[in-house]
Amino acid sequence: MPHIAVLGAGITGVTTAYSLHQRGFDVTVYDRQRYAAMETSFANGGQLSASNAELWNQWSTVLKGIKWMLQADAPLSVNPRPQWHKISWMAEFLANIPRYKSNTIETTKLAVAARAGLLEMADHAGVDFDFSPAGILHFYKTQKDLTHARKVNGLLAQGGLTRVELTPEEVLAKEPTLRGDIIGGFWTESDSTGDIHKFTMGLADWLARQGVTFRLGSKVSDVSAEVDAVTITAQDQTRFDGVVVAAGVGSRGIAKKLGDRVNVYPVKGYSITVNLRDQASIAGAPTVSMLDDKAKIVSSRLGVDRFRIAGTAEFNGENRDIRNDRVQPLINWCETHFPDVSTESVVPWAGLRPMMPNMMPRVGRGRHERVFYNTGHGHLGWTLSAATADLIGGTVGDAFRKPHRGALGAKPLNA
Repeated sequence: MPHIAVLGAGITGVTTAYSLHQRGFDVTVYDRQRYAAMETSFANGGQLSASNAELWNQWSTVLKGIKWMLQADAPLSVNPRPQWHKISWMAEFLANIPRYKSNTIETTKLAVAARAGLLEMADHAGVDFDFSPAGILHFYKTQKDLTHARKVNGLLAQGGLTRVELTPEEVLAKEPTLRGDIIGGFWTESDSTGDIHKFTMGLADWLARQGVTFRLGSKVSDVSAEVDAVTITAQDQTRFDGVVVAAGVGSRGIAKKLGDRVNVYPVKGYSITVNLRDQASIAGAPTVSMLDDKAKIVSSRLGVDRFRIAGTAEFNGENRDIRNDRVQPLINWCETHFPDVSTESVVPWAGLRPMMPNMMPRVGRGRHERVFYNTGHGHLGWTLSAATADLIGGTVGDAFRKPHRGALGAKPLNA
C-alpha cells in the first residue's frame, strides 16, 4: 500500500492522518513536539463555529487595524517594524478584499460540512473531548455592529447556516449569567464547542493503536520530492510515496523546499483558561458559547470546571511570547461580563495561527505530483479540520487510485 508522510501533528495533521488511514494508506506523522497538539491546537477558544466564518478581508478591518495600532490592549496588534513577509502578506490580504463575500460563503459551506465528519471521527475513535452542543451566542453592544451582523447573516445563510436574531431580552434568556449593555444578538443552535487538545490527543492515540506511525519529537530538517519518492529528513532519511504538509506556520518554509509558495503568516492569538474552583464560579460561568463581536473575544465552557476565553490577533512574526498586556483584556472581559466567576486561577496561553492572505485554507496538490497541502486554516482550524481532512484524503486517494469513502462533497481550496 502507498506510504504517505504527514508533516504536523496538530488538528489538521491528525485529522488528515485519520482520513488517509480510513482510505487504506500506510501513514507516518512527523512533529517536532513530543506530543500531538502542543502548538496552535493546544488551547484555542474551543468553538466549532460556522457562525464565525466571516473573513477579515474588508476595508473596515483595515481602518480598525490602523486605529488600534496605538492601543496595546486592542483586538488587533501590528508590530510596526518593517518586515518583507508581513508587508507582502498584507498586500495580498488587501488584494483579496473583492472576494470577501464569495470566500465567506465558501468558508461557511465548508464549516457546515465539517460538523458531521468531526463527530464521526470522535465516535469511531471513542474520543472524549468535552463536546457540548450548546450553540453559540453572538452579542452586540453597538447599533453599528448589529447592523453589520445582519448583513453577514445573509452571507452565512447563502452558505447553508441558520442564525436567528435575538432581542436584548432573548440574549439574556439564552445566557442569564451574562452582564453588560447588550442591544441584541444572534443565536446559532447548530454550533458547538469542545477541547481541541483533548480531541487531537485522543484521536492520535487511537490512530497509533490502529497502526499509524507517529514520529513525535522529530523535527523535519529537510524534505525533497523526486520522480519516484519523497524523502523526509529528521533524525534519519526516510522515503515515502507522498507527503501532506500540515505543519501550521512551518508550512511556508517546507513548501519552499518543495518548489511551492504557501504564504501563511503567523497571526498570534491568546487565550486564558479560568479554573472554576468554587460553586459560585461554576454557577456564574456561562453554559453556552459566546462571541463578543465588539471585543473580538470568544468563550467556551469546557466541562464543569473550565472556562476558556480567547481572542486578539497579533502580527509580530514567529513570536510565541505571552504578553501580559494582551492577556489582561481577556481577564477584564471575564470580570466585566461574568462578575461571579473568580479569576484567581487563570492560565494564559498564546499560539500562532497559520493564516493565508485570503483567509482560505490551502488544500490540494503541490507542483510535484507526490506533494499535497492541508494548511493555512487561520482562526478556523478546529472548525474546518474534518472537512479539509476529507478533501485532502480524497485528493491523495484519487492520485493513488484509492477509494474515496465518506466524501463531504466540497471542492479543493486554494489549489
